[in-house]
Amino acid sequence: MSRLFLLSPADCRGRRAKHVLSARSTSALSTSLGSPRGAPLGDLFAFISGLYFRGKLIYARQFAQPPEPDHPIVVGGVHIITPNAGLRTPDTLVTRTALQAFARDDVDPDNPRYTTPLVTSARALREAAGPECEVVLLGSIASPKYVALLADVFGERLSFPLAFVGRGDMSRGGLLLRQAREGLELEYVSVAGAVRRGPRPPRLPAL
Repeated sequence: MSRLFLLSPADCRGRRAKHVLSARSTSALSTSLGSPRGAPLGDLFAFISGLYFRGKLIYARQFAQPPEPDHPIVVGGVHIITPNAGLRTPDTLVTRTALQAFARDDVDPDNPRYTTPLVTSARALREAAGPECEVVLLGSIASPKYVALLADVFGERLSFPLAFVGRGDMSRGGLLLRQAREGLELEYVSVAGAVRRGPRPPRLPAL
């Protein structure tokens, strides 16, 4: 079965986002962000979010099975939710101005600047991927800010890793890194009708 991954965004208002935006920062990422070309969205969010997003991105890149990898919309099968630009690939170049705009918009179902481009791009991805392609959300499955919107577009094809239930962000990130390292894909279940809250699982052993 072909499979795409949708990754929830990093917090563009947090300490790491402010650091990479700072004119005093001399890191390579900050330099790229401040250039006319910009920095790759995947690298940027991996820095801002740390372990959680890094785990999502590495896992998704390893296990994505796009139906048409060369399709201009489907491409590599990994798409990142943004606060105001819909779904974008990890290689999308982001400038300092764009990141500042991300920080100004709320990832909220009541914010049309977030919901309209997300729904529009999700529908385009649905049509490009075809009816047999599974879509896996790597993000919060207990909050309506992603699930409610995406479920309306993808229906029963929208799934999530069962092992996410009860885990916090850091635990999810660590789990995804371990699975990618071992080459073992998680079990996915459809969001429709699934139990998305549960007791906290045992702590992962230290790497």
